[in-house]
Amino acid sequence: MDAIAEKITEMQGYKLHVIETDKYKTNTFVWKMKALLTKEDVTKRALFPQVLQSSSAKYPSTTALRSYLDELYGATLFVDLSKKGEYHVISFSLEIANEKFLSDPSPLLKKGFELLAEILTKPNVTGNAFDNDTVEKEKRALKQRIQSVFDDKMRYSNVRLLQEMCKEEPYALEVNGDAADVDGITAENLYEYFKRAFLEDEMDLYVIGDVKEEDVKKLSSELLQFESRTPKRVEQQSINKRSDVNVVKEEQDVKQGKLNMGYRTNIVYGDSDYFALQVFNGIFGGFSHSKLFINVREKASLAYYAASRLESHKGLMMVMSGIDLKNYDQAIGIINEQMEAMKKGDFTDQELEQTKAVIRNQILETIDTSRGLTEILYHNVVAHTDIALNTWLTEMEKTTKAEIVAVANKIDLDTIYFLTGTEAGK
Repeated sequence: MDAIAEKITEMQGYKLHVIETDKYKTNTFVWKMKALLTKEDVTKRALFPQVLQSSSAKYPSTTALRSYLDELYGATLFVDLSKKGEYHVISFSLEIANEKFLSDPSPLLKKGFELLAEILTKPNVTGNAFDNDTVEKEKRALKQRIQSVFDDKMRYSNVRLLQEMCKEEPYALEVNGDAADVDGITAENLYEYFKRAFLEDEMDLYVIGDVKEEDVKKLSSELLQFESRTPKRVEQQSINKRSDVNVVKEEQDVKQGKLNMGYRTNIVYGDSDYFALQVFNGIFGGFSHSKLFINVREKASLAYYAASRLESHKGLMMVMSGIDLKNYDQAIGIINEQMEAMKKGDFTDQELEQTKAVIRNQILETIDTSRGLTEILYHNVVAHTDIALNTWLTEMEKTTKAEIVAVANKIDLDTIYFLTGTEAGK
C-alpha cells in the first residue's frame, strides 16, 4: 500500500494536517477539538457544536446555511461527538467538491475554508449570548438524542455496562451528556463555555484531497487563528483489579435479554502489543468468523448476536450479546470458555490468517473514505504518539500466536451487565 503522507504544521493555536491525494473527487475538512471528559462540561460540549452548525452570523438561520451549502455544489456539513479514552472529542466535517472536476472555476477550496471559519469563529450571537431560539431548539434535540439511547436497548445496555464498570472514572460519562443538566444551560452560559473551549481545547484541522500544502497553509493562517495553549492531558490512573467480577442485573419490560460483559485489556493504543490485541479481538469476537459468533450464536443458538469490540484509548473490551432470558448462565459459560481457549492458544493458523486478512481489508476500506482516514490518523493525536498507517499493517501481519496468547492472559473480566425481563429468573 502506498504510504499516506500526512504533513503536520503547528499553526496559531492548532495543528494543521494536510493529506495531498488525488484519490477523492472532493476536498474534506475535519476540525477536531479535544478536552478532558468532565461531568461539569460534557453536556455543554454536546450542545454548542450543534448550535454552531445550525446558523452563524452570516447565515442566521438553518435554512440560510443549508441553502449556501447547496450553492457549493451540495457541500455537506455535520457534527459528531465521540469519547476517545477519557477525552471528549468534537468533530466538524465539511466536504466540498473539488473545482478541478467542475466546469465552474470557482475557488471552492477557499470558499470551504471561509465557511468553516464562519461556522467556528462567527456564531449567531447577540451581545454575550447565542441566539436564544437556536439554543432552545438544539436543547430539545439533545434531550431527544439522550432519550434515544434509552429506547435502543442494545446501545442502552452498553452505556449501562460502562457506567457500572467505570463508576469512579470519567469514561462513565455519556458522550451526549446528562439530560438532567440540559435545562440549566442558557444562551449566555453556553456562549461562555464555547469561548473557553476555543481557548483551552487541543485543536486539529485535517484537510484531505487534491490540494497543495502551501495553498492550505496560506488559507489556514489567514482564516483560522487562535490563542496558543497547552492542552490538558489525562493523568494515567492505575485501575485496581477487582477481586470479584461485578455483576449487575437490571429488569425492564424486554422480551430479549441483553448480556454485556466488560473486560480490562490493560493495553492501549501505542503499546507494543496493541496490534496483537487487535488480532486477538478479531479471533475472539470481532468478526462473523470469530469464536463468539460461531460458538455462542451459531453452534449453541444461544444468542441473536454476539460480538466484541475494543476501546483502544481506555484499554477496554466489551462483549455484547442478545439472548433469551433463560439462557443467561449458559451464555456466560460459553463466552468464558472462548476466553479460556484464547488464553490457552486454542485457535488455528487458519483463524489467525483469516483474521489478519479481514483486519487488513477493514483498514483499507476505512481509508477509502477521507473521514475514515482522518479517524485512523487522529489516534496518534489522542495517544500523543506517531504510528504510521503502514506500521499498523506490517505489525499486525507479523503478529504471532504466542503474542496473541500473551495478550489474552493480560485481559481481566471486570463487569457483567444483564438487562433482563421483569418475569425472568423469579
